[in-house]
This record gives sequence, C-alpha cells and structure tokens, in this order.
Amino acid sequence: MKSPVFILLAALGLSACASHQPTHIALNPSLGAVAPQTSMATQVHVETIDTRKANFIVRIHNGDDAARLISPSEPVRQQLDKVFRQGISEAGYSISSSSFRTVQFQLDNLLTDVTETTFGYEAKTQVTINVVATNRTQEFTKIYKGRGTLTGPFNSDFATLELDINKLLDKLTGEILNDAELHQFIQQQ
Repeated sequence: MKSPVFILLAALGLSACASHQPTHIALNPSLGAVAPQTSMATQVHVETIDTRKANFIVRIHNGDDAARLISPSEPVRQQLDKVFRQGISEAGYSISSSSFRTVQFQLDNLLTDVTETTFGYEAKTQVTINVVATNRTQEFTKIYKGRGTLTGPFNSDFATLELDINKLLDKLTGEILNDAELHQFIQQQ
C-alpha cells in the first residue's frame, strides 16, 4: 500500500519542479582580444549608460498566452561598463574622469524574442550600442548593431539563450573596441 502513495507523492513533487520556470537570465559578457591602439598616455573619460525603455532582455511568446518577460540577474549596464573600461585600458588609454576626451557607450537595445511552437523554438536577438565620443571641438557618433538567430527543438533553454546572447555581446563589444575609426578620433588633439 505504501508504494502507490509514494509514487503519487513523487509524481506530484516532480510536476511541481517541472512547472517552476526561472525569472532571470545570467549574462556574463567578456572581453575578447583588443589590439593596442596608442603608445601615448592618452587620458579618456569612459561612461556606459543604459537607454533601453524596459529592463527585460528576453521575451518568450508561446501561442496566445501572455509573453513571459525575463530580466537579467545583474544590471547589464554595469557588466558592459566593466568590459568597456577594461577594453579601453587594454587599447593603451588611461581612464580619467577629468579628461576632455570622452567616450560614452549607450546600450540602446538588447532583446531576444523567442517564439515557441509545439515542435521547437526560434530566438532572434538584437543588440544596438551607440558610441558618442567627444574632444574639445568635435563629436564622433557611430551605431553598432548585432543580430543573431537561434533555433532548436522543444522549448527554449536558458543556458543556450545565455550563451547565444553573450556571444553576440562579445562580438559587438570586440568590434567597438577594435574600431580604428573610433580610436583615430580619440587620439585627435
């Protein structure tokens, strides 16, 4: 008699675990290779801001149900600021809050739209970072965009989404930090 009761309780316990869905996604953008750009001790003021209209970074659509919105577990602005500051330093610059040379990284868009169907999912990620650099007389503005698509069977998997978003962020930050046009502007007097 104990065996059917145990099986019933185990089944209920497993179904409760299966229905628990995470509410946050962990991003961990990392710094790729940054080529040295200057041998002079050029000082630069670096700032990263988040201009997105919403905090969530993943929106999961599943039929007619309301979309699930997933936020990052840590502020994306802080994570990107760390990457950009480290990259600017590795490029050969000295970071100083009092420099007349400024580089502002504006996170304008970071969103993965996931569409789930009976047989699989498709995730489309878009990232847009605007860079505004100024010196005493001029301003340089450039928009960097990254897009990615991921498909798979069954439902979307948070670990796979995290990896895909991180790869796209790493690619885009590497493109920005190695942009010769940006560095040429920073080094102008």
